[in-house]
Amino acid sequence: MPRANRFFFAGAIWHLTHRCHDRQFLLKFERDRLRWKHWLFEARKRFGLVVLNYIATSNHVHLLVRDSGRNEIAKSMQLIASRTAQEYNRRKSRKGAFWEDRYFATAISADQHFLRCLVYIDLNMIRAGAVAHPGEWRVCGYNEIQQPPDRYRIIDRQELQKLTSLQTDTDLMKAHQRWVAEAMCTATQEREPIWTDSIAVGSEEYVGQIKSLLGGLADVRLISAKSDNTFCISEPDSVKQLIYGPKSCV
Repeated sequence: MPRANRFFFAGAIWHLTHRCHDRQFLLKFERDRLRWKHWLFEARKRFGLVVLNYIATSNHVHLLVRDSGRNEIAKSMQLIASRTAQEYNRRKSRKGAFWEDRYFATAISADQHFLRCLVYIDLNMIRAGAVAHPGEWRVCGYNEIQQPPDRYRIIDRQELQKLTSLQTDTDLMKAHQRWVAEAMCTATQEREPIWTDSIAVGSEEYVGQIKSLLGGLADVRLISAKSDNTFCISEPDSVKQLIYGPKSCV
């Protein structure tokens, strides 16, 4: 059966998650996370991948991207995954799979749900108990948004400003700091499965549109995720277990 969440739509925002094979901590050393980041930069440069946020943890990665309709997401994920794995296996004299076969993609509506997903990625390592603040984890989009490098930039700041309706780079940094601070005070710091297990997250109208676009490509159902007008499209647990195995992303 074709996978619904692997059919990208031009203009859509996607939250991508990819985890290491068999839940192994193959990215536990920063040098390997930095190599993943290097290939993410190469994907942006080669294919024009529009990156809005990212983080590399010890056993999985998160990417928030916008689809430009040029098949750049699929090409980028193939490049990043293959080169990261090849370098690691060569250095370790290792054979075998580095990543799970499939990465997961969740469509996110370009409204408050986008902002919530952006911050959800920022707080990943806080939920894991590894750091007390997002800025303490080096390989993440939080640090790039707050301290944009002179070279080798990955995040598309202009696209972020457009999506957040902010006029200047300074406005973006201040607003981002505020969103993260508010989330750290109010969030439960527990994993929210809708951001990593769903095919689409957003308003009822948005997920209805995505479901219509999917047509008969997948066995999906529309469910209300929360009482705050957030809805999501999810595959039955039996299908997710068969294709992706037990979930461990946070």
